[in-house]
Amino acid sequence: MPLYLGVMSGTSLDGLDVALVEQDSSTRLIATSFQAMPAQLRHELLMLCSSGDDELARAAIAEHQWATLAADTINQLLGKLQLSPQSIRAIGSHGQTVRHEPQLGFTIQIGNPALLAELTGITVVSDFRRRDVAAGGQGAPLVPAFHESVFAKSQRTRAVLNVGGFSNLSLLSADNPTHGFDCGPGNVLMDAWIQRHKSQAFDRNGSWAASGSVDEHLLAALFSEDFFATQGPKSTGRELFNLGWLDMHLAERQHLRPENVQATLLELTARSIANSLIATQPQTQDLLVCGGGAHNATLMQRLQVLLPCCSVSTTDCEGVPPDWVEAMAFAWLAHCCLERIPANRPAVTGARGSRVLGAIYPA
Repeated sequence: MPLYLGVMSGTSLDGLDVALVEQDSSTRLIATSFQAMPAQLRHELLMLCSSGDDELARAAIAEHQWATLAADTINQLLGKLQLSPQSIRAIGSHGQTVRHEPQLGFTIQIGNPALLAELTGITVVSDFRRRDVAAGGQGAPLVPAFHESVFAKSQRTRAVLNVGGFSNLSLLSADNPTHGFDCGPGNVLMDAWIQRHKSQAFDRNGSWAASGSVDEHLLAALFSEDFFATQGPKSTGRELFNLGWLDMHLAERQHLRPENVQATLLELTARSIANSLIATQPQTQDLLVCGGGAHNATLMQRLQVLLPCCSVSTTDCEGVPPDWVEAMAFAWLAHCCLERIPANRPAVTGARGSRVLGAIYPA
């Protein structure tokens, strides 16, 4: 079976995930590698999510660094496995999203795929989102088609939930076309809040959130955001949900203890997911969770409480480690591009039709 590499760098910016998969009519994970994001590069990528001085040059420098980091990680993995670049059909590279404004007709993922191809000697497929946006779609989420390929079962009504910086659902039912959309913040606000108050990268197991109490008045204010009242297709990002947005809602609530804010942010994530699933596929039997949020025990417990008629588990129960689903998806998307298989789902993104996604940079 052909071998592909998937490279994923998500909105959490914790690092690069690289997955080696065998891909033909099915997908099989062979090996993985994780490379932590250097602090300076992480800071620069975060700054590029909003306008600033000389941002074109800064973006070019940052994507050069990103591609070099990705190439080093890939070359080390192949060396460890004693595989040659010629044994890999393609790299599917998501790049790093720095702007996502589909309502304005654009989405930007940087990652210098030409340099990545040059440094690895492997064909690179990248820029998966812009063709869908060009066709009138949101360009996100892109993973529902992959979730359909790997997790759909004709006798079960399922949903796949990815909780990274943001959360998104894929709805898999034998009776309806695959559907999916962003639910809202996943870890992005919780991570930012604990970094501010405890200088920790994330709230391990949701322990800090579990030590606090949900403030229903703050929660209601957060849910007043128009995004939560709209139906899909929809996607979101740091352009909307960020610390400035949270601080605006906290301006008149300075009395709240930090741990209570964290508890409320976790509840925002949990309820936005549960509300979305109940509204769109109430008959769901299985909720399969992947992404970093799958390791947040407090979040997983809240989801099970909010969805009592649904079995909540991680994708591990299907033999797919939750940390690697996204990277595997971009390996699969590279395969689809090279085989000219449409990989968007118009019901998900709102595009005018099915499209082959990705731009090819030959080795």
